[in-house]
Amino acid sequence: MSKDIVVIGGGTAGARLARQLTRRTTPAAASSVRTTPVATPAVTVIGEEEHAPYNRVLLAEVLAGRYGPEVIAQPQTPVRRGVRVVRIDRVERVVQCDDGSVVPYGTLVLATGSNPVLPPLRGLGADLPDGVHPFRTLDDCLALAAAVREGTRAVVIGGGLLGVSAARALAERGAQVVLAQQGEYLMQRQLDAEAGELLRGHLETLGVEVHTECRVRGLRCEAGEGAAGTVRAVELADGYALDADLVVLACGVRPRVGLAQAAGLEVRHGIVVDDELRTSDPHIRAIGDCAEHNGRVYGLAGPALEQADTLAALLLTPPPAAALAGPPSSHADATEAEAAAAAVSAGLVAAVTGPASASLPRYTGTRALTRLTLNSRGTGVGAGPLDLAAFGETNPLPGDDVVRLADATRGAYRKVVVRGDRLIGGILLGDLGAVGELARTWEGDEPLPSTPLFHLLGGA
Repeated sequence: MSKDIVVIGGGTAGARLARQLTRRTTPAAASSVRTTPVATPAVTVIGEEEHAPYNRVLLAEVLAGRYGPEVIAQPQTPVRRGVRVVRIDRVERVVQCDDGSVVPYGTLVLATGSNPVLPPLRGLGADLPDGVHPFRTLDDCLALAAAVREGTRAVVIGGGLLGVSAARALAERGAQVVLAQQGEYLMQRQLDAEAGELLRGHLETLGVEVHTECRVRGLRCEAGEGAAGTVRAVELADGYALDADLVVLACGVRPRVGLAQAAGLEVRHGIVVDDELRTSDPHIRAIGDCAEHNGRVYGLAGPALEQADTLAALLLTPPPAAALAGPPSSHADATEAEAAAAAVSAGLVAAVTGPASASLPRYTGTRALTRLTLNSRGTGVGAGPLDLAAFGETNPLPGDDVVRLADATRGAYRKVVVRGDRLIGGILLGDLGAVGELARTWEGDEPLPSTPLFHLLGGA
C-alpha cells in the first residue's frame, strides 16, 4: 500500500502544504535523540483549475487591472492541473479521477476549498444567464475583466468583503456599479454600523451606488445565445429594477464537502477535524475552507495557511520511539534499520531512537485579521486610499471597555474592545499606522500595559 501523500486541491491551502512538505526538512531533534533519515514520501497535488496555483486574495487587483494573472501566481508548485477527483476509496486507499487515473495514498489531504453561494433568485438556475458571474476563481475574474467596459452597468449582489472588493474593482475599470446589500450596513461580519457607513461613503466617492437593507428578488433575462438567456436587470423586493449588463454574485461561500460526505467522513458545516487536522478517518486530513475545527469554518486565507503549515509540521515530525517500535517484536535484537522501516511504513520522514521526541504540533485555531485597501481616484472629501482592518470580537458585551475615535472629515475610525486586561477586538479605518502593534497585542493574547486605554490607538 502506498505511503505517499496526496493532496486534493491546488488552492491556497493545498499549494502551501505541498511547498512546505517539499522544501522543509525534519525539525532538528534534541541532542540526546538520534535520527535516521529514511525515504521521504512523494507529494502529489491534484487540482481542478487549469491555472497554476495563485493568490486568491489578490483577485480583485487583477479585476481592477492593477495586476496581471502572472503577478499573483504562487511559487512553483507541481500540480496535476485540470483533473477532478470523483471518488475516494478508503478501503483500498486510492482516489479515482475524472481522467480515468487511480492514485494511491498513504495520507490523503482534503483541501477542496469552497464554492460560491448562488442565492435562490427568480431567473437563476443551474445554468447561469449570460452576464451573471460568481467571483471566486481566476477564471471568474478573467471572465469579468473581459466583459466589463467603460460605462458597463454592473450590479454586485452582496455587501461583504468579497462584494465590496468586486464593486471597487469594477468601478476602477470605469463601470457604473450598484452594490445591493441585504443587511443594515456593509461588511456586517467585520464592522459595526459607524464603520460600515464610513466604508459606504468611501465607495460612493468611487462612484459606487450603495443600497443597504435591500433584498433582491430575481433577475430579468431576455433570450440570448445561452440556454438561460442574457441578464438585463436585477429585480428588488419592492418592485424596483436595476438595469444591468453584468451581475456579480458575492453572496458568500460554502465548504466543498461532497467528496468527504460520499466517502462517509464526518461532516457538519465543513469536514470535521481535530487538533491534528485529522478527519474521522485517521489516514485523511483536511485543511482550508473545507475544514471545520472546533465548530468553526474560517473561509479566510490566513487560517488556511496556518493549517497548512501546522499539517506540514505534523507530517514531517517523527513520532516518539515507542510509536515507531510498533507491536512487540519476537526478536529481542530489533535494529535501527527495523525502526526506520517502521517509520517508512507510517509514512514519516525520519525514525527516532532513544528518548521520546517533543510533543507533536497542534492546531488550536487562528486569530484571523481581515485587511482591505480601497483606492480612489477622486479628489473630494473622503477621497484617496482607505485602509481597513478588523479583528476579534468587535461587538462589546456588558462590562467591556470600548475606546472609539472617529474623524468623519478624514474618513478615519478606530475602535478597540477590551475585556479585563485583554484586547479582544478592534476596527480600524483610515491610516493604519497602529494596526501592526494592535494586531500583535491581540494575537499574543497578553495582558495590556497599565496605561490609559486611548494609548492603544497611538497612531490616531
